[in-house]
Amino acid sequence: MSALTRFLGDTPGRVLLKLVVVSFIAGLVMSAFGWSPMDVVYGIRDFFLRIWNMGFAALDTFIGYFLLGAAVVVPAFLILRLMSYRR
Repeated sequence: MSALTRFLGDTPGRVLLKLVVVSFIAGLVMSAFGWSPMDVVYGIRDFFLRIWNMGFAALDTFIGYFLLGAAVVVPAFLILRLMSYRR
């Protein structure tokens, strides 16, 4: 088994034939739905942009919760430390 055959998973001719058949079927499906290759590229780009934006929204929510909790916890901690320091 040559390195190329091992890399491709089959002989180059069979892989080429499989790629031609799958490309034809994918082209038929895309044509039936009225999709173009750029629609797919834009869809992938928009998907990652939405994930990116959701990530920062989650970070914003986390920071908001953190600051809200810190507004109560830090003064309470300081008061408790000051009260135990006098002993």
